[in-house]
Amino acid sequence: MMTDRPAAAQALALTGALLATWDALHPLCDQWLQDGKDAVNKGACGHHLVYRDGTPVGEEAEGDDRTGEPTMTATRLGWISAARHVASYSAGQLTGTVLLTRALGYRVPAPALLAGAAINGLTHLVIDKRQPLLWLAAKAGKGGYVDHCTVVRRIDQDGAAKVEESGPGSAVFELDQALHRAIGAFAAVTTTWLTIRSTRKGRTR
Repeated sequence: MMTDRPAAAQALALTGALLATWDALHPLCDQWLQDGKDAVNKGACGHHLVYRDGTPVGEEAEGDDRTGEPTMTATRLGWISAARHVASYSAGQLTGTVLLTRALGYRVPAPALLAGAAINGLTHLVIDKRQPLLWLAAKAGKGGYVDHCTVVRRIDQDGAAKVEESGPGSAVFELDQALHRAIGAFAAVTTTWLTIRSTRKGRTR
């Protein structure tokens, strides 16, 4: 069986470059570029009304008059916050990818680059909403891991520990990061395949 060695080498090199770039940029785009309020509110879910900062209506701080302030359901706030996070994440990832590939003298076709970004972005949106991630974790038999590996960062007004099921240090966070990176590998292969396909089409014209 004969293989096109130059094309195979190009595919392996581009896939490796994309994987290395996206993996290196992932913490920066996922943490540093994420707005703090979006990080807190992206997993919000429910039909109860909340303010834009995530405070539930009726649970305002004492003396805090928020009359006339816009409200929305918790689910809507969650999707808006998650979408903003994904927008900044995708912008950072795309910018870094273009800078790296062009600095090395290589141009990834826009459709291929956008396809990879879309795969990463859309799945990132769904995963960060938490409910789909928790459903998948339960189906995969990770429920015990999720319940066991939680974190305590704060003490409430009564002096009781407030357990958090997500965020750094928790099983949910680790499962979240693992999925993002695995999907990134699929996105890199997809981008490479579309790039090689586009290059071959250009040569046959």
